[in-house]
Amino acid sequence: MSDSTITVVSGLPRSGTSLMMQMLSAGGLPILSDGIRAPDDDNPRGYYEFEPVKKTRQDTSWLRLAAGKAVKMVHLLLRDLPPSHEYRVILLNRDLDEVLASQRTMLERSGKKGADLPPERLAAVFRQQLTQLDSWLAQQPNFRVLKVSHRECIQNPASVASAVNQFLDGGLDETAMAAVIDPELYRQRAGA
Repeated sequence: MSDSTITVVSGLPRSGTSLMMQMLSAGGLPILSDGIRAPDDDNPRGYYEFEPVKKTRQDTSWLRLAAGKAVKMVHLLLRDLPPSHEYRVILLNRDLDEVLASQRTMLERSGKKGADLPPERLAAVFRQQLTQLDSWLAQQPNFRVLKVSHRECIQNPASVASAVNQFLDGGLDETAMAAVIDPELYRQRAGA
């Protein structure tokens, strides 16, 4: 991987992006994060966010800080990344029932109101967004994408660590990456 390549960890909210950032950090990849959003009951090990990412459409100057590092970005913002950089995107996939349950729990815990959509409608919106994102990514010559299952991270962390390390051209500590996984933090399971 070139020192100028930017590793982007993306997916739906509550799809395991913070977990992947933990794995990359443990493996030795530098992380671009500001720590503004503190750990809490929903993400006890932290969110690994970088505030300027949210304003990428208006200001891409933060990208110069991201070269050779990993940064977390919600799926809808990927289209705002300029074509002037090379990106390796690790796209987290999680069962939509688990995503919705996790989002609902987080909103309830924080006392916030969620979307005014029934869960089945929200799931349909997410499915459509992900399908459109897949189509768009396939047309971007400066994006390489590795899809990672959240469930695989939990059930086969060594295998996922190996696949991610290979995708990023090696050099990461796969044992340390796999050791990050704590099945106790997998609290929203489909059918649970």
